[in-house]
Amino acid sequence: MTAGLPVSLAKADLAVSRNLATSWRACLRARGVGAMLLAVSCLAAMPGVASAAAPAAVPITIGETRLVTFADGDVRQVNVYLPDGYAKDDKRYPVLYLIDGGLSQDFLHVAGTTALGAVWGRSEPAIVVGIESRDRRAELIGSPGNAAQHEQYPTAGRSAAFRAFLRDKVKPMVEASYRTNGQDGVIGESLAGLFIVETWLREPGLFGRYAAIDASLWWDDGALSKAAPGVLAGGASRGPLYLTYSNEGPETADAADRVARAGSALVCLVPRPDLTHATAYHVLSPQALQFLFPTANKQDPEWGFEVPCSRKS
Repeated sequence: MTAGLPVSLAKADLAVSRNLATSWRACLRARGVGAMLLAVSCLAAMPGVASAAAPAAVPITIGETRLVTFADGDVRQVNVYLPDGYAKDDKRYPVLYLIDGGLSQDFLHVAGTTALGAVWGRSEPAIVVGIESRDRRAELIGSPGNAAQHEQYPTAGRSAAFRAFLRDKVKPMVEASYRTNGQDGVIGESLAGLFIVETWLREPGLFGRYAAIDASLWWDDGALSKAAPGVLAGGASRGPLYLTYSNEGPETADAADRVARAGSALVCLVPRPDLTHATAYHVLSPQALQFLFPTANKQDPEWGFEVPCSRKS
């Protein structure tokens, strides 16, 4: 018995040793041209030998999570991706705010797309801040909807509280904690896209640039798009908006067209009826990032790195 070990472990070790000896003797009895290779293969296959030689696994670190209080008893994930090289220099970076940015939402997709865009020189490297949403209809929609929608989704229409969370808690935390350069943008899809268009209209100074992929502008019979001309007539300064729609039917397309007409040169409208609501975000997010944080690089046309209405495309 091995001194200092539990009985069961000592017996197990003895059994393993006997099995190793038996296996090794079988390997040594090998004959022929492949004998040496067979012996090496046998050794690698023996219990404990391969695992002992394997290097320890190293975790892959993608970012960090901060917990920020949204309301009493409601703490949200704010997930942060720092661009490659952030820890090695003192450079300052733009910030991409991502709505629906929980770990189980769109954070990994958009952080990866941002990293790839920077590698290709298609878009500037950026700090990605993913903000978790929960009751999306409450937090990302600004009106209760029509009668049928309100009956089905009674919590809808409280987006002002989520916008205040971004303004009063998330953005100050980011500015105080990371090396930002004063430039920022926001991106989101579907209801998050609706929230972004609403923010662009109602509180345009909250972000510098906006990207709304497949925004759910059909909500409330297109009420937000119908209000756009009057809101924009107020003359408040606002940054550009990248707006897309896919094959979701005439209600969404018409609403997006109304916003684009009202916003004129401020709106980069990208109709993509060849895409579906399920595929649009992954296809268009690289182009949206190029719009939000363009580089001075001249892209080879054959690469397809184009944003037709971008001044730097």
